[in-house]
Amino acid sequence: MIGHFDVLGPELGPLAAFYGSVFGWEVSSRGPGYAQVSTPGRGGASGLRGAITEAPDASLTLGVVVADLAAALARAEAAGGSVAMPATDNGWVTRAQVRDPAGNLLTLIQQ
Repeated sequence: MIGHFDVLGPELGPLAAFYGSVFGWEVSSRGPGYAQVSTPGRGGASGLRGAITEAPDASLTLGVVVADLAAALARAEAAGGSVAMPATDNGWVTRAQVRDPAGNLLTLIQQ
């Protein structure tokens, strides 16, 4: 299940304004270079949550929720991918990042 997304780019302000204006996303600053995003859902429910983050290069990253992070990392490597960031507990979630065989970056989030 996709549980999170990250939009990265060199300037937070223009990205926040773009996604807020075009899609009606609610963007809340959470400190320098980082904002949380709430997307509208159906029937007034909350949609997918994500973040807009300042980074040198533009990119989009999907966050996929997994039941067993260590097992998912092992499966990713066995299937021809590579670990870009090992399992990391940042205080509110444990996550890792992998690259698929084409080099696309995915964030894996421990359920």
